Amino acid sequence: MKEIIDILINKKQTISVMESCTGGMVANEITNIPGASEVFQLGIVSYSNHMKEKYGIDSKLIETYTVYSMEVAKEMARLATVNGESDYGVGITGTLNRQDPNNPTDKMNMVYFAIYDKNKNIYVEQTLSVSSLDREENKKLILRLLTMKLSSYLKEK
Repeated sequence: MKEIIDILINKKQTISVMESCTGGMVANEITNIPGASEVFQLGIVSYSNHMKEKYGIDSKLIETYTVYSMEVAKEMARLATVNGESDYGVGITGTLNRQDPNNPTDKMNMVYFAIYDKNKNIYVEQTLSVSSLDREENKKLILRLLTMKLSSYLKEK
């Protein structure tokens, strides 16, 4: 994550996140890096549908694709940039080894994350299946993959 923060500092760009299943782990990882305050604008943990909708996710999007979908992850990433007035946004949603009684789905143990580049209006997407029964282990895997994907994207620019 330090490399990402350094790249953003050098480019004078910012990032915000809207997380669900990772419960703030990405925001925590970012803020563990000295200098992150220069680039980190906003971290939202929106676990419930109601809070996702409050921060701008259209309820029809959730009804159409389910809250556990790439479509919702992309909209979370886009809204993170809007709400955080950032260059980049990250959105993460998915299930980790437990059926959500409020959002029944057949997509168990599937996680979706998206990185939104506001300046280019493009998304970088990743879908992954988690297999560990340990929620924290799954979150660490998501964080590792997100960090690699984001770092790779920022280096390409």
